[in-house]
Amino acid sequence: MSATHEKREQTPGGGHAHGHGREGHGHKGHGHGGHGHGGHGHGVSADADRRWLSTALALIAVFIVVESVIAVLAGSLALLSDAAHMLTDAVSIVLALVAMRLSARPARGGYTFGLKRAEILSAQANGLTLILAGIWLGYEAVRRLISPPEVTGWLVLTTALVGIAVNLLATWCLSKANRSSLNVEGAYQHILNDLFAFVGTAIAGLIVLLTGFARADAIATLAVVALMLKAGYGLLRDSGRIFLEAAPVGLDPDEVGDKLASAPSVTEVHDLHIWTITSGEPALSAHVLVEPGGDCHRVRRALDRRLAEEYGLTHTTLQIDHVPTDAPEPVGAGHCATPHGPVHHDGPHSH
Repeated sequence: MSATHEKREQTPGGGHAHGHGREGHGHKGHGHGGHGHGGHGHGVSADADRRWLSTALALIAVFIVVESVIAVLAGSLALLSDAAHMLTDAVSIVLALVAMRLSARPARGGYTFGLKRAEILSAQANGLTLILAGIWLGYEAVRRLISPPEVTGWLVLTTALVGIAVNLLATWCLSKANRSSLNVEGAYQHILNDLFAFVGTAIAGLIVLLTGFARADAIATLAVVALMLKAGYGLLRDSGRIFLEAAPVGLDPDEVGDKLASAPSVTEVHDLHIWTITSGEPALSAHVLVEPGGDCHRVRRALDRRLAEEYGLTHTTLQIDHVPTDAPEPVGAGHCATPHGPVHHDGPHSH
């Protein structure tokens, strides 16, 4: 998504554009800054996130090795599938760590936003692996319901209890990281679902141990599969909205456009775009027409304040024009060669 950062001034009456905004890059006192950009801190530093994720990764990696050895020695496919599930957890954390490093790189060359969306790619990969793992485990569960294998109840119960402890520690570590990041949230959902899987495995192991009902393992697995599919779908949906440049959830572009158009001296707003650069970084650009003789700089400052205070939008780019005196109403379609979206102006109008 491109945004206008130009500033052009002529005498009032002609069609002249002012790219206006607040710039958060060391231009605080500059009256013509074309781009508004506030801070995007989330209260947890990237270094702290990496430490928490690395700690969780170490815990999981050690347990994968131990559980795999026990599964082979005991001939338990149930434990081996748990180990495979934990391997997807480890992969999700590795992806999250790699994405953090990529997204921290400064913008340069053709990547004008840097690699901030690497974390969204990671979240999408996490959602996909959750769904694929859920489908595989669901298939295995149905197969075992039809033909249940012999299950060593006490070994399954013991290993599952240890797995619960390990996953509780890993979940606690990830809860300390910044979960407003889809990247971290993807890894967190992986670990949380694995925790539920171990709880189900422990209950199944106890039932098998007490009653000999081997199908309990498969039934517990199906319950966990439902949770995995739900979490995976949520990650794919949220990351997909960002890739498709949809407006952030809960933010109605028509409402924002009407609010901007109702500001004093503003006659029309068009080419309004609201999207998300990466988790927690919404952005807005718009073309605003001001009545002839109106103070473009004052209007720009007022709109910036309104967007920041009412909608939390601090990364904004506003192109301000004086509306031509002989222009028809509305002028959006004629003023821009390739207009996008509805035209907003004060008073009743369609979107």
